[in-house]
Formats: sequence, structure tokens, C-alpha cells
Amino acid sequence: MSTPIATPSKPVASAATPVAGKLSDLEIKDAQLIFESVWQDLEADFGRENLRFPKEIILLGGAPGAGKGTNTAFITKTRGLTCPPIVISALLDSPDAQRLKDAGNMVGDREVVGLLLRELMKPAYRDGVILDGFPRTNVQVECLKLLVDKMHALRREFFSSALGIHFRQPTIHIMVLFVDERESIARQLKRGRETRAHNDEVLRTGVGQLWEDRPTDHDEGLAQRRYRVFKEQTWDALQSLKEIFHYHFINAQGSLEEVEQNILRELEYQSTLELDPRTVDRLRCLPVANEIIVHARQELVKRLDSYEFGQPELFGRVVGFVAKKVMPIVQRHAISGAALINTEEPVLDDPMALAMLIDVFSERGFHAVVDLHRIEVPEKFDLATGQITCRVKKVYRIQIRFVGSEIRRG
Repeated sequence: MSTPIATPSKPVASAATPVAGKLSDLEIKDAQLIFESVWQDLEADFGRENLRFPKEIILLGGAPGAGKGTNTAFITKTRGLTCPPIVISALLDSPDAQRLKDAGNMVGDREVVGLLLRELMKPAYRDGVILDGFPRTNVQVECLKLLVDKMHALRREFFSSALGIHFRQPTIHIMVLFVDERESIARQLKRGRETRAHNDEVLRTGVGQLWEDRPTDHDEGLAQRRYRVFKEQTWDALQSLKEIFHYHFINAQGSLEEVEQNILRELEYQSTLELDPRTVDRLRCLPVANEIIVHARQELVKRLDSYEFGQPELFGRVVGFVAKKVMPIVQRHAISGAALINTEEPVLDDPMALAMLIDVFSERGFHAVVDLHRIEVPEKFDLATGQITCRVKKVYRIQIRFVGSEIRRG
């Protein structure tokens, strides 16, 4: 069964693919038949050992006017991706898709899945990619699940072989940029006005490139219909994956800066979800940064008070050393915000004194690092044996960093 695809400029709800409710047995069977047919073609054309897909796939969906095009570059940068997104509407205009159309074939679910999987196998997408506009139908949703199952199966198959590095633990993100119907319609119509004004200026002056002008951006009724097709079709398709993959709902109603902050909050570090389970087990004994910083200030206060009440003599010597020997040097480097002090201060031979020194600087708003350098200094030379006796000279290198001064010039 071929299912027509709703393109951005011509939203169409397919009668063959229900857009809401539970998937039918027929749809699931269709998805399995479609996917297995595509997969067999891939194995025949490339060989099973060469079926390599991106480590990370971000499925980007959004209501019309939600800012997918505007925010794609920011999401790409945030995730450290270096490749452009795969835009399904553009993929359907590719030479391969055009050949299908020219031959009189319908570009339905099978063709979309086939084109997409071949595109995903390109080396440029090996580390990760954003998919814009997939999945849009229930059959495509099922095909995506089957693809991820195949990726896991390939990983298990090649895990212990020399090819194992090419079949990494896949990470799938569902990211939905959402605005309500009223905001969506307003943004579509605003885009239409801006596009028309821009294109008129380009035609008048001959300078610049014409922008894509969508008919739906000039008709409130069409803009409203486009939004409702999104809610009935794409929204439900993405929601059905919510319980399976990492799901990010982004409030895109606000300004660009507000939306970017919402994206950052949603994409915070989550290695336990992205790493291979064996790697997670290996790292489990180490805390993550956001766990140890939650009560960092309170713990610092406890330690400083324990120094004062538990070891006041040593604490006093450390504070005295900092006040008399270190701070005068730090103050001379107030402009640069960085100072390096070499010292042989004997009080620092006590490991507790080093801990105290670092905590004292932390409490005062500085970042301190202490390195111990052991230098062998010749003391005695035995003329008979030629043996040189050395003493070990301990030099503590204290690096202090802080926010430097801003000086007005000119």
C-alpha cells in the first residue's frame, strides 16, 4: 500500500493512513512488509557489514511557524553535529525521487523509507543527523522502530568483531517545537508578508535570491488547515514514539533567545541514556558534575568551620601564609586575573594544609590549583666512588585564577 506524503505547502491527510488512535493490524503489517523489502534491497546493494547508520538521530518536528528552520542551526551546534539536516521535503525533490515520479510511480511510504535509509548511510551522517519531517505517518513510525531494532541487531552481531566500532549504540531523540494554533497562523501570515516584500525588492533591484513563497502563508484558512493537519497527523506520529525514545517538548512560543534556552535545558547531558550499557556500568562509580555541585557551597562551609574548630593552629598558619605571602602577588596580577606563585613554604608539607589552602581561595571567589615539583639538588660528591648525593627540594606551584579587571582605554 502506498501512502501519500503531506508536503509542507500542500498538507494532505491520507485516507489510507489513519491520523489518530491506535494503529491497525493492517498498518503494522504494511510497515513490516515495506521495511523488509527496503532492507533486503540495502543488503543486496551494500552488504550487511556495510549497513552503517548515524550514532544519533534527532527527529525534529514542529507546528507550522514553530521555527524549525530558524532553530535547526542552533540544535546542530548544541549537539556538536557537523552535517546539514536531512529535510524530507527536499529529499523528495532529489534526482532519485524525481526518477520515480518520472516513471509514473507514487512516492509513498516505501519510497520515502528507501530514499531515507540510503541517505542515512552516507559517511557525512555517521556521528549524527537531524531529520526534518520524518516520520509523518503511522507506517513511517513503525518503519522507524524496525530500523532501530535492526541497528541494535547489527551492533550485537558485530560487537566482538573488528567491525564493532562501526556499529555504535544508537541514540534517538524526538524533538517537537510547539506553538498554539493562534501563534502558528500569525507567524505563517507574517512570513508570507515578509517573503512577498523581500521577493518584490529582489525583482525590482535584481539583487539577492528569491525566497520560497508558500500559498498557505497568504491565506488564513489554508494556514489554519495546515496547522490542524500537523496536529492530526505529524503530532500523533511523534507522540506515539514518546515512550520509546528520548522525548523533548520545546515551548517555541517566545522569543528566539527564550526558545534557545528551552532547547538547551532539554538537551542537558544525559550519558546514561546515550552510552552503551557496558560503558555506563564502568562509569557508574563516578558522580556527574550536577550531582556534586548541588551542595558544594554548603559542604565548603562545613569544611572551613571544621578547620577553625578542629585544627585552629594549622588553619591559622595556612591563612597567615595566604595573607602575607600569596595575596600581595595576586593583587599585583589583578588586571590579568591569573597569578603563579612558587614557594617552599614548609606548612604545605601537610596534605591537610593543601586542602585548607584550596578551600580558602574557593571561599574568597578564586580558583586555586597546587602542583608539587620535586627537584634533586646535589649536596655531596664522593671523589672515590664518583657518587653524587642529592637532597630533594620540594617546590609548590600555586596557580590562582579569577575574573580580571576591565580597564578603559582611550
